[in-house]
Amino acid sequence: MDYIFTAQWSARSRHSLLFPLKVRVCGRYITVLLDPNSYDAVLDDKVSLDFSRYAQVLMQRIFSLRLPNHNPDTERAWMEQHFQGPSLARLSSTMHLHLQTLLRDEERSCSPADWRQDGLFSLCYSLLFRAGYLTLFGADNSNDVTALATVYKEFRTFDGLLAKLARSTLKQEEKRTASLSQERLWELLSPAWLSRGKGSESSSWQQSYLRHLQTEGVETEMQRRAMLLQLWATQGNAGPAAFWLLSFLLTHPEAMRAVRKEIRGLRLQEDGSLQRHPLDTLEHHSTPVFDSVLSETLRLTAAALITREVVQDKTLCLASGQAYHLRQGDRVCMFPFLSPQMDPQIHHDPQTFQYDRFLNVDGTEKKKFYKGGERLKYYTMPWGAGNNMCVGRHFAVSGIKQFVFMVLSRLDLELCDPTAIVPPVNPGRYGFGMLQPDGDLEVRYRLKTLQ
Repeated sequence: MDYIFTAQWSARSRHSLLFPLKVRVCGRYITVLLDPNSYDAVLDDKVSLDFSRYAQVLMQRIFSLRLPNHNPDTERAWMEQHFQGPSLARLSSTMHLHLQTLLRDEERSCSPADWRQDGLFSLCYSLLFRAGYLTLFGADNSNDVTALATVYKEFRTFDGLLAKLARSTLKQEEKRTASLSQERLWELLSPAWLSRGKGSESSSWQQSYLRHLQTEGVETEMQRRAMLLQLWATQGNAGPAAFWLLSFLLTHPEAMRAVRKEIRGLRLQEDGSLQRHPLDTLEHHSTPVFDSVLSETLRLTAAALITREVVQDKTLCLASGQAYHLRQGDRVCMFPFLSPQMDPQIHHDPQTFQYDRFLNVDGTEKKKFYKGGERLKYYTMPWGAGNNMCVGRHFAVSGIKQFVFMVLSRLDLELCDPTAIVPPVNPGRYGFGMLQPDGDLEVRYRLKTLQ
């Protein structure tokens, strides 16, 4: 589907984004809606349009997972208990502690005089994945460095094949690799008490999720496989997002200066780290520049596909007043990466990174965007929208923010090649959350000198 979208975008005029596309893929008609003012007509319809059917197809293809009694509303309610309010604060605090520990390990191998070199994507993905894994899955082996490295290595192997799994385009050798990786991750992610068939008195996120699955009547083997689904859902996007954000900062000096100035304004300690309660500092202080940089980064690199199955004939009424007939058995899709995020009628020069795009002249957050003189409800959609908006978005933003502020506060970070540019996107990742680079950006870093 991603190649269809790309081709259609280049061939169509700006005005044609108001009208749906209808394409035929593998004998099935798919209507692609590109007018953000009409998105609610799809997002709000739970009678004629269904989210869970296609989700079940992808769960089977990618994770070899079958949840016949899966109830999206029940699962969302469970997620909200853990990713909102006091539970979110506890998770964010735990994430912060793990990031501190992992970054301190990196610092032990650094000195103010010695530079270390690494690929920025590898550095970001590794640190954020490991911290997130320890926060949600790794309470039993938080001190086992080897086990942590093994989980990360296997996950990267699996993640590299994920898009092909979803499209059923794996070559024979890739199928064997994906199958072995799945089996290893199922085993690595299974707590010992699950294989013994006994519960646990602990209240970790992973154990709470397993109790939720048991309540839903999910068999033990599918419980093990569901862990991999949640590992990807919770850890597959933060690392790539942090990579893109730091890549844009490193290649746009004005943006880097603005963010560093904002960090200095958060009352830093002499050792370069944030104050005694750094998480509180970030959560309770306004950081409009960083927030704009993150929003702009996500606008440019978040490319999830929103899909609905048409379960009964529907007349789709657009904001323009036109109506389109959707037939039972077809699908309707929205691809916010094209519109609103890359729509030149909404965002001037949309393919260019502008760190202050989401800032007003007075430095406050910009929330008013227009198309054709009409204010938009959806001007960027990195987390989805409506009832299916990502429940874990606040946890993800908190982790990315903590990581970036720690790196910029405690390390000197620079490009190995001052003339390097942000690497291109891997086109195979369109449709699956955060995009990933085709290649890496070589950086070097060292411990900041105390001043």
